[in-house]
Amino acid sequence: MASVSKLTCSSFAGAASLSSTASRSSEPKLSVGFRLRAPIGRRSSSLSLSVSGNRAGGFSLISVKCSQDGNGSTTKRTTLHDLYESQGQSPWYDNLCRPVTDLLPLIASGVRGVTSNPTIFQKAISSSNAYDEQFGQLIASGNDIESAYWELVIKDIQDACKLFESIYEQTDGGDGYVSVEVSPRLANDTDGTIEAAKWLHKAVSRPNVYIKIPATADCVPSIKEVISNGISVNVTLIFSLARYEAVIDAYLDGLEASGLSDLSRVTSVASFFVSRVDTLVDKLLEKIGTPEALNLRGKAAVAQATLAYKLYQKKFSGPRWDALVKKGAKKQRLLWASTSVKNPAYPDTLYVDPLIGPDTVSTMPDQALQAFIDHGTVSRTIDANVSEAEGVYNALEKLGIDWNEVGAQLELEGVDSFKKSFDNLLLSLQEKTDTLELVSH
Repeated sequence: MASVSKLTCSSFAGAASLSSTASRSSEPKLSVGFRLRAPIGRRSSSLSLSVSGNRAGGFSLISVKCSQDGNGSTTKRTTLHDLYESQGQSPWYDNLCRPVTDLLPLIASGVRGVTSNPTIFQKAISSSNAYDEQFGQLIASGNDIESAYWELVIKDIQDACKLFESIYEQTDGGDGYVSVEVSPRLANDTDGTIEAAKWLHKAVSRPNVYIKIPATADCVPSIKEVISNGISVNVTLIFSLARYEAVIDAYLDGLEASGLSDLSRVTSVASFFVSRVDTLVDKLLEKIGTPEALNLRGKAAVAQATLAYKLYQKKFSGPRWDALVKKGAKKQRLLWASTSVKNPAYPDTLYVDPLIGPDTVSTMPDQALQAFIDHGTVSRTIDANVSEAEGVYNALEKLGIDWNEVGAQLELEGVDSFKKSFDNLLLSLQEKTDTLELVSH
């Protein structure tokens, strides 16, 4: 099985480079085609991509042979291809930095979309000099720190959208999305989030961009309004079944309020977080300390996610949904987020292998992606043990675990973490500006 030993952002010797300019409208000078193996029942495309080479640091990239004549030669397969083709789950990559051409070998290995968040951009911009030229030009042109930050982000998102454009087009808007989040400072501001989402969608101006909105109580109404304006949304930071149902209802309400006769281009994913649930619940179980409690460690997250999929199946069926389908509506797919394993005692594919099912997305950071490519198991698992999941969920409740309290605490921690990353990045950019001013003088 093919493996990827390091999936970090660095130079990619075998790929074309993107021009580094201050203009956010600039696009990669790159033409990319893909051999897409559609899930069962879909017709396959004959386009292909050739990628080979080595990253700085010497690890081997997945090699993909080009089929110039359309004679049917295939790309080198990985478990990611199998995941999509045989099970209908889309593997996405949870990371983004410059040069975005670092995504090319991952696309060749079967990655079908990208997610980002304020923490990802904080790490990318703070730890790299790849942003310095554009940032310097923006500051010299009179932009303030936060405006310059958004210009840096928008360029990365636009360039990544270009790389995934073929997938988006060939799947009729089913895949190939790149997600970018509104300011985390707006997590409790309904109207501010609506306006920020509209602005960001217009600024990126790509059909395959997802605007990320947190699933806070204040932002659930924002989700409805943004969807009703025909903007596709990635709803993030979902930690409980109750909040997930509210998110689904906001999506349905938004579609119904849109007034659009064709709903096919308004899509959404609901990012249901996984590993962080076990991190918190395990601590609570250890405090309880009984054998029954300790035996439930590492089981809460997958159990709740399994029940989320059951809820998804229920909500996206019946007369209300059928009426929307007639207008071209697409289901709001469940996206498994926070799939890296925090506890080293657990299997490194714990939050990927048990959550495989059709019409879902699994977004994986480096660790989880590498592990799944190397030794992941491709099989429909998400609804294989629903009764067992219900048993775990109920057993945890009987032990005094309040699922809504768990969700509320994790949501608060998630929002605070993103705010901290955002604030720290703006601070580091301010320090960089001060340095540039000193140099100029």
